[in-house]
Amino acid sequence: MHPVQFFTAVCYDWIKLLDSEKAKQIVVEALRFRVKNGQVKICAFVVMPNHIHLIWRVQNGFKLEEVQRDFLKFTAREILLLIRNERGERGLEELFVGLKDRKYQVWKRNSMSIDLIHDWFFKQKFEYLHANPCQPHWQLCVRPEDYYYSSARFYEEGVEDFDFLCHHDEI
Repeated sequence: MHPVQFFTAVCYDWIKLLDSEKAKQIVVEALRFRVKNGQVKICAFVVMPNHIHLIWRVQNGFKLEEVQRDFLKFTAREILLLIRNERGERGLEELFVGLKDRKYQVWKRNSMSIDLIHDWFFKQKFEYLHANPCQPHWQLCVRPEDYYYSSARFYEEGVEDFDFLCHHDEI
């Protein structure tokens, strides 16, 4: 069985590519797809303007590297399409990298995955993830559960807005 992991993906050059509701929805839909196809269980997440944090477990029969790669590849393609549709080719200029395998880049290379093998470490990452939108440099909300693109409301108020979360005891 794969370990429970704290996964962070950061937008290229820390650009706020996830600032719009449409971009956040791309991430949410990609997570929902992975859960519905039995690839992962997700117990916590937050979509910030320029990065995401997840606590998830890749399920047996799936390779961690492939699930992460496919998730990032799909969301990158959809975010590029969104930008192209809303702002045209000029909207992609700041993402130009001109590499052999890609013209534009949405996610920084080498996303962070940390195994959460100790309860105290799980708790620390769980609380950090939910508190992220309240941090002084973001000020996206006053209370974690007030930020929509997060699992905090699921835990604080029992509301499951996304149809893909499982309780942290079930992961």
